[in-house]
Amino acid sequence: MALRTIREYGDDVLAKECREVKEITPRVKELVEDMLDTMYEANGVGLAAPQVGVLKRIVVIDVSPEADQPLVMINPTILESSGEQTGYEGCLSIPGKSGIVTRPNYVKAKATDLDGNEYIIEGEELLARAICHELDHLDGHMYVEKVEGDLIDNEELIARQQEEYESKE
Repeated sequence: MALRTIREYGDDVLAKECREVKEITPRVKELVEDMLDTMYEANGVGLAAPQVGVLKRIVVIDVSPEADQPLVMINPTILESSGEQTGYEGCLSIPGKSGIVTRPNYVKAKATDLDGNEYIIEGEELLARAICHELDHLDGHMYVEKVEGDLIDNEELIARQQEEYESKE
C-alpha cells in the first residue's frame, strides 16, 4: 500500500468534524491499509483519518508490544468510561512533543470492522487512552486542548525517565 502524509498541528483539517462512513468500499479499505502502513512507519500506536487529510470517522490503533494486532474502528463511539489515568501522551500530528493528559482508565466502545460487522471493545490503560485520543480527532479535537502544563520535547522526557529509572537501581 502507500504511506500518506501526516498532517501537523495547525492544519485546518485537524480542527474539522469527520463524516460517518456510509458503506465500506474498496476506497475505504485502501485508506485503512494506508493508515496502518503510515502509523507503523511513524512508530505510532494510533492514527485517525483526518491526520492523513480524510474527513471520515475511521481510526486505526495497535497497542500490542509487537505492533501486530491492528484494531480498525469505523464510525466508533464510546459507550462508557470510568476511572482515571494521568500520564504523558503524544501525537503523530505534533511530532517530537508530549504532554500530561488525564483520560479515563477504562473505555467501552462500539465500532464497525472492515467487513461491516459491528463490535464492542473494552480497553484499559494504554488502549483506553488511545481510543479516547483517536476519537477526539474525529470531532476536530487534539490532545493539546487537554494538556496539563507545557509540552515537553520527547528527548527531554526520555532523559528524565532514564534518570528516574537509574535512581531506583
